[in-house]
Amino acid sequence: MSHGPRSGLAAVSDALLAMSRHLEVRDVLKTIVASARELLDAEYAALGVPDDHGGFAQFVVDGVSEEQWHAIGPLPRQHGILAAMLHDATPQRLADVRTDPRFEGWPSAHPELADFLGVPVRDGDEVIAALFLANKRCPRPRDGCGFTEEDEELLGILAQHAAIALTNARLYERSRELTIAEERSRLAHELHDAVSQKLFSLRLTAQAAVALVDRDPARAKGELQQVAALAAEAADELRAAVVELRPAALEEDGLVATLRTQIQVLDRAHDARVTFTARGLRALPAAQEEALLRVAQEALHNALRHSGAARVDVTLERRGRRGAVLRVSDDGKGFDPQAVRAAGRHLGLVSMRDRASGVGGSLTVESAPGQGTTVEMEVPGG
Repeated sequence: MSHGPRSGLAAVSDALLAMSRHLEVRDVLKTIVASARELLDAEYAALGVPDDHGGFAQFVVDGVSEEQWHAIGPLPRQHGILAAMLHDATPQRLADVRTDPRFEGWPSAHPELADFLGVPVRDGDEVIAALFLANKRCPRPRDGCGFTEEDEELLGILAQHAAIALTNARLYERSRELTIAEERSRLAHELHDAVSQKLFSLRLTAQAAVALVDRDPARAKGELQQVAALAAEAADELRAAVVELRPAALEEDGLVATLRTQIQVLDRAHDARVTFTARGLRALPAAQEEALLRVAQEALHNALRHSGAARVDVTLERRGRRGAVLRVSDDGKGFDPQAVRAAGRHLGLVSMRDRASGVGGSLTVESAPGQGTTVEMEVPGG
């Protein structure tokens, strides 16, 4: 493999191109991890997406064979340096990870790691993953060899791409889970329109940096800074797409009929019993109906995919003269809302609260281990 800045910047361009081609999250994450390893000439690279139980929902590695990976055993837990990246939201650059007081060891089959560089992957203020490298490949003089400040800056750029990929993949997976082919096709089309131009600009900017790095390093650095800015803008556009997309069924049929239809589909598709009751609701402003629908979908997704519930009940009723209240209750395993918030694993809750506050409403979540969960959203009259 060739080494040096040119091959590294080309890896940035490859990662951007891969994001424009793939919607499956694991395919995109594999490309990002491989590109990070090549970009910074490291022996090992990995990216972990946390779950709600102290472990990782996804953990992608590069530099470890399939045989080694199986020998290592279960996915890592969120402790030590990994926990620091997820909870402190600051980069971690260490000359030797084994001497850090937070180091807690690894399985016997795990490769030996020394110098270490890790950065959090952030979507706005949220830490949604951790991207890290180990064992910089370079001649090791007497004073050692490790990652530099420039390495940290470049890995931070790739971390922004990882945030875009995760956001894009999450939107795509949610569109599939609606199970209505027409809605899924529309969502994919809207996402493509929202981000394709920005991703194209990102790729061109990265290619410009590749062309400039040898003859004008200062301009190449400027192009890389522009890559970072464009990446942040693309992430903003993806978040905006979630808020602005309005299903055709909602426009044509109204909130009650749309929600009833989707819940009937979910009831047929899942083992859990899913019910819907509407009482005395009047038509609401379009923005409020959309927010109520999206929160209902998110709460249903959580209940059906993560709670182990046997029953999920959705009610939508009039509140006051013109307002409305949505309630989604399940009899699943529940959770500790305070612990989830403190651990930074509350992306769905933050999204629902943002939707509620965006239309002048409020959202409350009541849950406890073993006692199910109730999500309630109230909106005022228009």
